Amino acid sequence: MRQRTVVMYVEIGCFVSCLCGWVLNCSTLATEYWVVSESASVVLSAGDYYSNLWMDCVADTTGVSDCKYFPSMMDLPVFLHVSRALAVVSVIFGFWGAVLALIGMKCTKIGGSELANTRVTFAAALTYMASGFCGMIVYSWWGEKVRSEFVDPYFLELKFELGAALFIGWGGSCLLICGSAVMCYFSWRESFPKRFNKQPRKSPTYMTARTRRMYMLPGSSRPTTVIIPPSHQSYRESRGTRASEGRRGTQESQSVRPSLPLIDSAV
Repeated sequence: MRQRTVVMYVEIGCFVSCLCGWVLNCSTLATEYWVVSESASVVLSAGDYYSNLWMDCVADTTGVSDCKYFPSMMDLPVFLHVSRALAVVSVIFGFWGAVLALIGMKCTKIGGSELANTRVTFAAALTYMASGFCGMIVYSWWGEKVRSEFVDPYFLELKFELGAALFIGWGGSCLLICGSAVMCYFSWRESFPKRFNKQPRKSPTYMTARTRRMYMLPGSSRPTTVIIPPSHQSYRESRGTRASEGRRGTQESQSVRPSLPLIDSAV
């Protein structure tokens, strides 16, 4: 009972961690500051450029900003398409992970047997882990692209720096991966108990040839058990009884046979 209570509190902590990570990943989709660049063409005019998965924005010194969505989806690079897909998949996996965790956790008491709920929790942990890895791939890919362009001396276009959304996404993905890993470990131990409760094997013992001959009987000397049907058994018993009675009658007749009188040799 105490172990079950400890596992329940661990599941609650992992669920809260994964839920916070999923919320942070969701907030990055609406944040414009994935990459940020500051450029000053003249002294009195300066602008800040920033962008995300969906739009490019610019803001001047007066605080007025103007955002423009990408004009055509078919004209976008493959990098942006893959990043959008992975970000959306991360959010979807996080949502279904929360649903499965609420069904399978011990504190909610929803579902069927204890084993079924534990396996549902294991599935939720795997879903959360997939969500965290998808998010980590997106933010790490963006960070590596920004870094490589910034340190490249032959890159003549506008250079960007890491925005706040990438750091938020990294933190949320780490929470998802860590929480789902702990939840997966505890739920896996309860979902497949046979793998953790194996009986220890006996160590092999040394046996000499003489000892082996002593304790190993040949096949002809081993006791065997023969099962005889009732009909054959009664037939064999009656046959044996008749044979024994016949032998007994023969012996009695031989013992009762009268002795003939001896004939005198003189006669």
